[in-house]
Amino acid sequence: MKLLIALVLILPNLLVGQNLPQTSSGKINRIIEFPSKYVNKRNVDVWLPDNYSSEKKYAVLYMHDGQMLFDSTTTWNKQEWKVDEVATELMNSYKTKDFIVVGIWNDGQNRHADYFPQKPYENLKKKEKKYVFAELKKSGRTVKSFRPQSDAYLKFIVQELKPFIDQNYSTNPSPESTCIAGSSMGGLISMYAICEYPMVFGNAACLSTHWPGTFALENNPIPGAFNAYLKKNLPEPSLHKIYFDYGNKTLDALYPPLQKEVDSIMAHKGYSTNNWLTYFADGADHSEKAWAARLLIPLQFMLRK
Repeated sequence: MKLLIALVLILPNLLVGQNLPQTSSGKINRIIEFPSKYVNKRNVDVWLPDNYSSEKKYAVLYMHDGQMLFDSTTTWNKQEWKVDEVATELMNSYKTKDFIVVGIWNDGQNRHADYFPQKPYENLKKKEKKYVFAELKKSGRTVKSFRPQSDAYLKFIVQELKPFIDQNYSTNPSPESTCIAGSSMGGLISMYAICEYPMVFGNAACLSTHWPGTFALENNPIPGAFNAYLKKNLPEPSLHKIYFDYGNKTLDALYPPLQKEVDSIMAHKGYSTNNWLTYFADGADHSEKAWAARLLIPLQFMLRK
């Protein structure tokens, strides 16, 4: 693995694909099939703002579903997060620290397993796990079996990817300047990351967090398992910032009552407006277009100067 990483360093141009996302500002360095001993190799897109300089230290925003962030012409649904546009606007108006973005591609068929918080799942009863498998099979998210591998996915980020980024880019590696963000299942894994690694991630943005885990609410044990996990594992409020949001159209229509339960837990654990924000996007659906429209809110919340 060390040899492969060294090749990325020595021959970056040979390992950068020709079909990089087109950005309105900044530039993207692509690491092709970043190697890992924990998860399947995957592409990583590192976005650097205009005038990036090794003389400065940058905060780092790690984002899941990295292939959906920058260029709608390259995505499966022709939508994007507009990360480069939003980030540039915030930095140019001095509303946030300077930061870079590390877009971690999802692994296709294994996305649900990578992003599903593992410890809450393992606390389910056997019959509850069967329910999860049946529901995910019904929705095409798994075929023969289901077992989350999010602990391994987080080890990949924390033990392999982050050290590489901190070694090869001019970053501030402190938790205060390290953010993790995603939507839907990506929101769940961002929540899980800040709980499992509170000394690594000081900030988490969880957009349209997929609290059901599956795609139905009736007799669903998963939201209760997530709530129990949060009650025990939320990190120290004074050292962390956590952002949630939700809409009420399409898949987001499942979220309002579940998010209210989480909000109650947040308040009970001592979170306040200084370190926690839940934003309701009335009329918003479950799409990159909707997340792009409000991305500036979590970025400014986490990275404000």
